[in-house]
Amino acid sequence: MKNTLSALILFLLAVTMNAQGPNPSEEETKQKIKGVIETFFEGFHKQDSTIIKSTVADDVVLQTTGKGPNGKTMFKNEEFSGFLKSILSIPDSVKFEEKLTSFSIQVDRTMANAWVGYEFWVNGQFSHCGIDSFQLIDFDGEWKIVYLIDTRGKEGCMD
Repeated sequence: MKNTLSALILFLLAVTMNAQGPNPSEEETKQKIKGVIETFFEGFHKQDSTIIKSTVADDVVLQTTGKGPNGKTMFKNEEFSGFLKSILSIPDSVKFEEKLTSFSIQVDRTMANAWVGYEFWVNGQFSHCGIDSFQLIDFDGEWKIVYLIDTRGKEGCMD
């Protein structure tokens, strides 16, 4: 009877653990997050608002910072709808590419930060470089971008 009870308890523990599903490894989670960011840029380059919207939360916050022409630090907010309109309004004659040069991703439970280096090119000519800093939240198994801030500049870009 004691062996039967022990076997039943072990069986119930195994069923309970499997019902919760396996926890993805940290590396798998980081790959999912990287995939969300790459999908964001796929939509960006295709000028496809549907793809871009699929990667962001409803109340996503967009900001940028860098040095203005006068050398002073500039910082501005951008409405997501304005961002989409600006991307969609780029004429077909303008070829642009944001080349992602590095990824550093940190995860804690339902929050992640991705520090992504980039170079921005327009019609084959280097424009500027910087860092895109993404904050993402895991909404019940689906990572979404909730915050994006970037830096922009021409100095220290290409070694």
